[in-house]
Amino acid sequence: MNRHFHDSRYYLSRAVEHARLGVTESVAPLVSRVRSRIGRDEPEGEEPSRVDRVREDVTALERRAETRVRRTVGSARTRVGRSGSSDADDER
Repeated sequence: MNRHFHDSRYYLSRAVEHARLGVTESVAPLVSRVRSRIGRDEPEGEEPSRVDRVREDVTALERRAETRVRRTVGSARTRVGRSGSSDADDER
């Protein structure tokens, strides 16, 4: 029986979260209009959230890793190409 309560609580919290997001999305245009009329516009230069900063860091890390892999593969191909050509010369 406890498992059923746990599951019900989980789904209820998800439903509440989705309802909150829906209401926030629906009311956002009204909120921005009211803020602009009372002179409390949201700052445009808002700092990125922690999730955004982590996402940017991960993207930068992926780019660096991709660049390193491309360089390593390129140098390995060059070395293999050089060693293959010297073997072909020895066989003649």
